Amino acid sequence: MIRVLLADDEHLIRGALAALLAFEDDLDVVAEAATGNEAVAMALHHKPDVAVLDLQMPEKDGIAVVRELARDLPDCKSLIVTSHGLPGHLKRALAHGVKGFVAKTVSAQELATIIRTVHAGHRYIDPILAAEAISAGESPLSSREADILSLAADGAPIEEIAERAALAPGTVRNYLSSATSKLGVENRHAAAHLAQQRGWI
Repeated sequence: MIRVLLADDEHLIRGALAALLAFEDDLDVVAEAATGNEAVAMALHHKPDVAVLDLQMPEKDGIAVVRELARDLPDCKSLIVTSHGLPGHLKRALAHGVKGFVAKTVSAQELATIIRTVHAGHRYIDPILAAEAISAGESPLSSREADILSLAADGAPIEEIAERAALAPGTVRNYLSSATSKLGVENRHAAAHLAQQRGWI
């Protein structure tokens, strides 16, 4: 029996998925979670074989959960399910040890098969998302530039970004200027928008 954790902040989707997977003789949904923190806590408590995680959840996104589970529960395989399959998200997920990455358009039967594949130690990546990730290329941003740009994504002023990043305002300006230049856009707002579109932040 494969023990499964489902984490998705949309209760209807999570409940429907749990009900559909219950029809599979070899799958047992042992826990459900609505937030990233809850997913980590449930995983540590129930020790599932496979964690099926929504990419975008409150408190922690699916990739942050994958990172924690890889460290604290290495025997648990992680599978990201998303309606926002941006190339950068896939690359970040793979870098943190995710074993599966699929779009939410898969059927419950397909997902059951993918859970078995991942549990068996194989990797499954949605072929369309994989092709898009290859064609998008690597992010030109350094990790620090990406961090600062993500703090600027909500339109916060330089002083606020500096405070949140524990940096001097001048240093923040330099990082944002560098990121803007690398992305070939006119200002930090356009840079943040482009980086979000490509999944780099």
